[in-house]
Amino acid sequence: MSKVNVNKVKAGGDMELKEKVVAINRVVKTTKGGRTFSFSALVVVGNESGVVGQGLGKAKEVQEAITKGIEDAKKNLVKVPVMHGTIPHDQWAKEGAAKVLIKPAAHGAGVIAGGSMRAVLESAGVTDVLAKSLGSANPHNVVKATIKALSLLREPIQVAKSRTVKLSKVFNG
Repeated sequence: MSKVNVNKVKAGGDMELKEKVVAINRVVKTTKGGRTFSFSALVVVGNESGVVGQGLGKAKEVQEAITKGIEDAKKNLVKVPVMHGTIPHDQWAKEGAAKVLIKPAAHGAGVIAGGSMRAVLESAGVTDVLAKSLGSANPHNVVKATIKALSLLREPIQVAKSRTVKLSKVFNG
């Protein structure tokens, strides 16, 4: 497996982040005194121009769980290379039993992806991409695998420098 070059980003005051709730789960704890309900919320935040993050919030009420999830997501932001609305190359990633495959698409194709992956890709600012979730459909692992795949992407300039070739050679072979 190739090494992960995570481009962590700090959430600044000038960054306009939009949040999307991917999944809300009701958790029941049964005790001698009865049942205790709590909620967990999986949230994805992004500025729709190359920065995305995911977070998990847990609380006794839904709105409080979502707020905690947003705060957690702002701590886990990653920079994604987006070129002309799509990604630079194919990428595969795995998290737990969830496997994801993302491929660049032609302009106008749109985001062809399932629910959890769609939220991450749209928050990252990708407008044209083909994506397939393989294996588990667990939203937590699918979101983590998608962010892992996006963080594994390399910009053509990085590839040209590492191979010591011209940028045109990277695109044209």
